[in-house]
Amino acid sequence: MAKRRLPIRHLPLSMIQWRSLLLALCIVLTCTHCAVGLNSRSNGRWISLFNGKDLEGWKVKITGHELNDNYGNTFRVENGILKVSYDQYYTFDGKFGHIFYKDKFSHYILRVEYRFVGDQISGGPEWAFRNSGIMIHGQLPESMTKDQNFPVSIEVQLLGGNGVDERSTCNLCTPGTHIVMDGKLVTRHCNNSRSKTYHGDQWVTAEVEVHGNSTIRHIVNGEIVLEYEQPQLDENDPDAQKIIENGDKMLHEGSISLQSESHPVEFRKVELLPLKE
Repeated sequence: MAKRRLPIRHLPLSMIQWRSLLLALCIVLTCTHCAVGLNSRSNGRWISLFNGKDLEGWKVKITGHELNDNYGNTFRVENGILKVSYDQYYTFDGKFGHIFYKDKFSHYILRVEYRFVGDQISGGPEWAFRNSGIMIHGQLPESMTKDQNFPVSIEVQLLGGNGVDERSTCNLCTPGTHIVMDGKLVTRHCNNSRSKTYHGDQWVTAEVEVHGNSTIRHIVNGEIVLEYEQPQLDENDPDAQKIIENGDKMLHEGSISLQSESHPVEFRKVELLPLKE
């Protein structure tokens, strides 16, 4: 006997069901749009600048020392972590350091995972407590003088909390440079981001989205906390004056470096995604 087919009834959706369906559709479309947008700007895969084993591809410059004189083994790799350490120092004595990646970059997203650990070494300035930085659009280490403290660059300032007070991270500092924000030239040296405070030794993910001489964004744990454009050399800064060519102050590319400023800090990931110009 042939089975009798029952008619299929299409029950009407309630208003709540319609809203849920539309919300789910919007989420799918938004995620797809974001993925397509990133892929359209990307020019390849993420590149690991730090190999997790040694300092291959990096150059060290510490104040008062020649290029690649890694005084006190300041920059080292232990257990897959790039560490900034001072256990071989007697006192800090103004030995600001930077470790530079070997290549220059212009359009990219840089992702760094960092955390502050331990105590600040004696002799470090008070403002350098739980303080480090990612320097972008920087001068080359070969062009720095022996006693120069900081490369001319745009600094993404990394700060940690003291356990009590609010203190944003991924701020902006400008050694030898200026930027434009909200259509106005900003000459103030440091400018705070909108980030929350990160206390203790927790890992924090900092990203910098760089579009040459156009937009630069600071991102903390996935949230945009600062945005500006037109990074440029400060014609009144003695170090910047040495690298201005043909009167052109605008910065379109430069070195990437990580700081040592007297407080131990660790980096477990340093990777870069090239973007199309």
